[in-house]
Amino acid sequence: MFSKANPKPTPSSTAPAVPAADLRKTERRAGSDAAAERAVPSIISADLTITGDMVSAGEIHIDGRVEGDIKCASLIIGISGAVTGEVSAQTVRMHGSVSGQVIAKSVFLASTARMVGDVTHESLAIEPGAFMEGHCRRMAEMPDLGLPDRNAGSEPFEAPRLAGVVGGDAGSEANGRAPFETDEAARTGTETTKKAKS
Repeated sequence: MFSKANPKPTPSSTAPAVPAADLRKTERRAGSDAAAERAVPSIISADLTITGDMVSAGEIHIDGRVEGDIKCASLIIGISGAVTGEVSAQTVRMHGSVSGQVIAKSVFLASTARMVGDVTHESLAIEPGAFMEGHCRRMAEMPDLGLPDRNAGSEPFEAPRLAGVVGGDAGSEANGRAPFETDEAARTGTETTKKAKS
């Protein structure tokens, strides 16, 4: 009853072997999809002023100043943040100031917000204490913002590791390889460097 049971033999797998390179590509794709879901926001810190338009498929946090139009999926303007220009986003959370038009599906003005300009929205929430000067217009449906594809170019670039730099002294041949010989060349015994034509 309490004795160890004899382990039962498991049937061997009949699935074909998948090359390691294919597995790495699949893992990278799955990783880039997960990274797109939890992408890091772009942050404009309090000591930074941007002059020009900004476009992002993701989230932008502004604690500094932006003088130009902003088009993004989500915008958070911190207490010290200030935007002069048109804002187009799915969601806007404003704790700082905006001088210009805001077009967003969801707009939230915190008690510290200062909004001078028109707001076009599907939903609008304004906390007591927020300053708002301009017209508010409700729209039936948010127009397409024309943001870039969030997953475009998300396939990570994998540069070859240099033998002389990784795990050794650059330029030394202590590991038996030529300086800057790639790991792939060391494994396969092939020369990957090209001689310059004279």
